[in-house]
Amino acid sequence: MARHVKRGDTVIVTAGDHKGKTGEVMRVDVKKDRVYIKGLNLRTKHMRPTRINPQGGVITKEAPVHISNVSPVVDGMASRVRFERDKNGQKQRIAVRNGKSLGAVSAAKSGRAGS
Repeated sequence: MARHVKRGDTVIVTAGDHKGKTGEVMRVDVKKDRVYIKGLNLRTKHMRPTRINPQGGVITKEAPVHISNVSPVVDGMASRVRFERDKNGQKQRIAVRNGKSLGAVSAAKSGRAGS
């Protein structure tokens, strides 16, 4: 199923603690319907000392946000997304706000052999 955002998009958070903040999508987790946004929804994690990291310490990293709580930014404002086929038959993401193309939808990668 096509998603309304993909990696590299600039999005705005529409619900939750970070409502109104914008950032770039770093990763989309399609199995859990979550997105990771650079610099938003930061969480701290206490790391135990290991051989690789003998000092241990506290790190901050981005936590996921549900995909329904973000929208692509078009002209500085959030926009819904419509899917249309172009004349070559490729599926395109179109911003409802102004009709601009947000890019093509790439074909899903299948993990099964022979499909």
